Amino acid sequence: MPTTCAPAAPPRTANRNSPLPLVALCLGYFMVILDVTVVTVALPAIGSALHAGVTGLQWVVDGYTLVCAGLLLFCGGLGDRLGGKAVFLGGLLVFTVASAGCALAPTVTVLVVARLVQGLGAALMVPASLALLRTAYPERAARARAFGIWGTVAGLAAGAGPVLGGVLVTVLGWRSVFLLNLPVGLVALLLAVRHVPDSPADRTRRGLDLPAQTAAAVSLACLTTGCIEAGTLGWTHPAVLGSFAGFVCAALAFLVLERRARAPMLPLALFRVRAFSASAVVGVMLNAGFYGLLFLAPLYFQQVHHYSALRTGCALLPAVGVAAFGSALAGRLTARTGPRLPMVAGLVMGAAGLLGWLAAGPDTPWAVLVAPMACAGFGSSLTMPAATSAVMESAPGERGGVAAAVFNTARQTGSALGVALFGTLVATRLVPGLHLSALIGAAGFLTAAALSACWIPGTGRAGTHDRA
Repeated sequence: MPTTCAPAAPPRTANRNSPLPLVALCLGYFMVILDVTVVTVALPAIGSALHAGVTGLQWVVDGYTLVCAGLLLFCGGLGDRLGGKAVFLGGLLVFTVASAGCALAPTVTVLVVARLVQGLGAALMVPASLALLRTAYPERAARARAFGIWGTVAGLAAGAGPVLGGVLVTVLGWRSVFLLNLPVGLVALLLAVRHVPDSPADRTRRGLDLPAQTAAAVSLACLTTGCIEAGTLGWTHPAVLGSFAGFVCAALAFLVLERRARAPMLPLALFRVRAFSASAVVGVMLNAGFYGLLFLAPLYFQQVHHYSALRTGCALLPAVGVAAFGSALAGRLTARTGPRLPMVAGLVMGAAGLLGWLAAGPDTPWAVLVAPMACAGFGSSLTMPAATSAVMESAPGERGGVAAAVFNTARQTGSALGVALFGTLVATRLVPGLHLSALIGAAGFLTAAALSACWIPGTGRAGTHDRA
């Protein structure tokens, strides 16, 4: 029954109780994560069909991550200014159309361009989806569970990618890995238009702080490019050193511009909030270790044990198959205890899993590595939703898009760093490089665990008030 004192109550209640906003947002995020891993097993078929060399195939994979990481911060600010729903729908449409372009690409050049456009769509969707989740589920416990399911979808997509890609390429050909996004994207669009409530927009500020936005995008693009190319060219190659120099110069320019801006896109005062800063660091360490491991494990199984692509995807199931359980448990724990406990427990467990890879050798049976893979996967899936909740709770409501963008930029940067560093270490000798990578990844996880124990709030503490 309508009332004059609370006209907005009925729609808010409907949105809070309905799972449809979560379904729509998770479908979009599923495509974003799936397209990171599903393409990997299709590369040989793509190279054969499009007569592509190694460099072209590398950019088919890395171009997507490069654009996504470089534009996340910009797109997070855009969502805060225009409202999360409009930006999410735009990103979903761009991603779906770009997927059709990938599937129809006649040459590797067209495919790379379409992958770059996919990265733009992903950058638009990810921070907006987190801001929209917070709006759709305003109660803290419901929001923590929603973040847990959101993280579960990420784990399922990452794990399904290699297996699903192998099946699709074998049965329907490489173009089918991109055509899969079309029906998923259409369903997500229909659900989002009808059922996703808009997040609050910050209408008081004008403009998009374009000079600082450009500096941030250039900085992250240079860092990502340097990390990518270092794996093949070497860390001392002039192109790699130039990329890192460009990163430093652009990062300094960004800091100067943001300090002087009247309406900064990323208020630097956010980093005075301990939970916000700690969550960003955890995002880097988490993805560097886990996705670095996911990069090395297929190389180990294929080059040392001579597994096929499909068998390799199945061999990785212990690492990614536990994601659903870990993320669901993280949502429940975060709702009850706050994010600190699941973050610390997950990072310690993940470190133990990475250290378990020290047992990997030329004659090591797959069964010996099941427990290390399961620990690494479960620990990572336990940490990520809690860290997401921590960073979103630490920022004001109108800065939800920026907070999500910072966290996901940190994660994307960590992935690039982990893959580049670990790939360089195994370039000459795979097994010794794998062991050293496991030690480095475990050290990063333990460092993140210590930081979480000190700076991430527990039950009843608001991260916004826990300042350095």
